[in-house]
Amino acid sequence: MSGASDASPLAAVFAADGPLARAVPGYRMREQQVALAQRIEAAIGAGRVLVAEAGTGTGKTFAYLVPALASGGKVLVSTGTKTLQDQLFGRDLPIIRQALGLPVAGALLKGRANYVCPHHLARNLEEGRLPSRESVHDLQLIAGFARRTQTGDRAELAEVPEDAEAWTRATSTRDNCLGQGCARLRECFVMRARREALAADVVVVNHHLFFADVVLRDEGMAELLPTCNTIILDEAHQLPDTATLFFGQSVTTGQALELARDTLAEGIAEAPDAPELRELVCAMDRGARDLRIAAGPRDGRRHAADLDRSAEFSAALARFATALERLAAALGSLAERGEGLANCAARARSLGERLQTWRAGERETLVRWVEAHSHSLALHATPLSIAPIFRRQLEEHRRAWIFTSATLAVDGDFSHFQRMLGLEDADTACWGSPFDYARQGLLYLPRALPEPNTEAHCDAVVEAALPVIRASGGRAFVLFTTLRAMRRAHARLGEALCDAGLDFPLLLQGQGTRSALLERFRRLGNAVLVGAASFWEGVDVRGEALSVVVIDKLPFAPPDDPVFAARLAALKRAGRNPFVELQLPAAALLLKQGAGRLIRDERDRGVLMICDPRLATRSYGARLLASLPPMRRTRELEEVRRFLAAAADAEPAGAPAAAVPGHAAAAG
Repeated sequence: MSGASDASPLAAVFAADGPLARAVPGYRMREQQVALAQRIEAAIGAGRVLVAEAGTGTGKTFAYLVPALASGGKVLVSTGTKTLQDQLFGRDLPIIRQALGLPVAGALLKGRANYVCPHHLARNLEEGRLPSRESVHDLQLIAGFARRTQTGDRAELAEVPEDAEAWTRATSTRDNCLGQGCARLRECFVMRARREALAADVVVVNHHLFFADVVLRDEGMAELLPTCNTIILDEAHQLPDTATLFFGQSVTTGQALELARDTLAEGIAEAPDAPELRELVCAMDRGARDLRIAAGPRDGRRHAADLDRSAEFSAALARFATALERLAAALGSLAERGEGLANCAARARSLGERLQTWRAGERETLVRWVEAHSHSLALHATPLSIAPIFRRQLEEHRRAWIFTSATLAVDGDFSHFQRMLGLEDADTACWGSPFDYARQGLLYLPRALPEPNTEAHCDAVVEAALPVIRASGGRAFVLFTTLRAMRRAHARLGEALCDAGLDFPLLLQGQGTRSALLERFRRLGNAVLVGAASFWEGVDVRGEALSVVVIDKLPFAPPDDPVFAARLAALKRAGRNPFVELQLPAAALLLKQGAGRLIRDERDRGVLMICDPRLATRSYGARLLASLPPMRRTRELEEVRRFLAAAADAEPAGAPAAAVPGHAAAAG
């Protein structure tokens, strides 16, 4: 890419003596950031679609916020997680607004389940039918919070854990919200957030809310989207998976059980003279639970055809459908009694219609599959391709669409991402990271490891990683592509550390929330964290606490995943190469995400260790290596030890370098 023009007004904003430098302590001007901002400015001005990859540390947030705010139009920004959403709204947007002196009004909009619902909170307080004393205590805390908060955002109430059962009693969902018929509409925090979003110049959402609203037209976006001049989708590498979730249809036993609970409560309040309702609810509740049992003890995903052949499952499915149909009919006759029962009737009808779609059988454009957990079952019908559906969203209104992330291209090629979302006509641009990877990082490919599909591989990874972990003094992420391998490696690594007399704290994904584990990892300073999918992306550990990232093998999607397998089969039927077009680029992008955990700051130094011999023995290995940061490579353990020793000698005393807002991405 060509360098930024110093003569442009935008370049002056990012200049070493410009307004951002005056507003942000430790600010440094970066050519990649300015060039990205200029391309975004041009796309906004022309109402174009731009797909832009910019490496870690480029400062994507500032690069898109500055031209977006300066454009004067209404801007919608969607981020990958609620954490990033809060960071962007609470930190980055105010910095830009102050630095540029722009009177820009911003709004934060989350899904309704993030806001206290006065109706459901009051109803559950009155009924008092809670499962534990802890839930009673938590609900009282939420009630006090609801009286004093301006936003109703549950993220502001740290005293009640995020996963507390009380939150399900104090918030609403798309299904059980009473909408305009709610008697407490004037107190509704969701409606207040929507009104603020409609009036704002910049609205910050997350991808789940964006797609839920685009598809369902339920959370206020039906009014909001048409007024936007620019839509910016940060962490855009997550979009294909998120869109796949929302462009399909699902029926879950959880939805059925929640409907049963709400129907009982609304029946007591609005139709106490209809005792038959309880019997119908119990039948539907029992049908949902029996359906999960009939699916068998096995957890995980599988093709619907596996269960279509089961007489037990087919019989349980028919009983559940009949019970749901009878409940829907009864609720329909009682709907006029009150808004609560009317809402339950609409939910029962919708659930029945989705169930009928799933039972209708296979279609060329739809993948039917099942997802089982210990106490729940989900029946999914997912589009084979989301590209035509997403393309229609782009074509509805002429505006600028900006897609950006650190991982969108495979060795500079965007075609995989573009095909997934129907963006073949989009402009594309790519910038590398400003970090000096050749100096800061070392890529270690150990020799003589067994093939990754063998039983011996997991133990060999632990054996090969142990001397590296010893040399780094702990301070390592050890990442696996499967939970099974993660658990086995954790046990083996614990034994190996003990046998070697190494007293490094050993952490395991699942021993707490991801944020709590990361905080503990940073605080300990010499820990080893063993993780799987949750730690491959969206994790930011700067400074001395992390010096090694070990990846067990190339993250190819499991071929038995129902949706992925169906897409592979469709490509094969069309005479195309599914490995080259889908499997390889998907693995390359995820590998880039995992590798991106290592170097998060200009002062970070560390070793990326990939324990998959296919990088050296397969023809596609070169393409995967070319997609990784340009680190110096080695296959020699002694060189790894020397590098880590030199890095330890070079480490400054004290705390790790602080993040410079807008420069070091929090994820990706």
